[in-house]
Amino acid sequence: MTEATTRSRNNAANTRGRPFRKGNQGRPKGARHKVTLAVQALLDGEAEALTRVAVEKALDGDSTALRLCMDRIAPTPKDRPVSFDLPSIDTSGGIVEAISAVAEAMSSGDLTPNEATGVAALLEIQRRALETHELEERLTTLEQQQTKRR
Repeated sequence: MTEATTRSRNNAANTRGRPFRKGNQGRPKGARHKVTLAVQALLDGEAEALTRVAVEKALDGDSTALRLCMDRIAPTPKDRPVSFDLPSIDTSGGIVEAISAVAEAMSSGDLTPNEATGVAALLEIQRRALETHELEERLTTLEQQQTKRR
């Protein structure tokens, strides 16, 4: 190998083994590491006893154990499906009405501010899609008119 080739492939000397062959997907989805499987096998029969110890330590005032127990009893809320009425969103006027509906749902407590932000982001995507579609239609119409004039 020339010096220039060595410089361009500066990790060639450190590469171990062959790279994956074309089409090799690597580890299948859901496959678990052998250490994970071993730890799971150790804990399988002891889950109830470990839980009891954690609860007892939490009751004795261990703040870490208390936090672990509370995270299991009342976990941090994740996304939830939201259901509220939205007007038709076929035009830009519909987007304005939909944003108003989101603000109203948030102010009445049907949506949290984070949920309202998520819905508003989706409405923004819808607005951009409508805008792109309307611009494409206008451009097509203008091109057709230009072609007729020639």
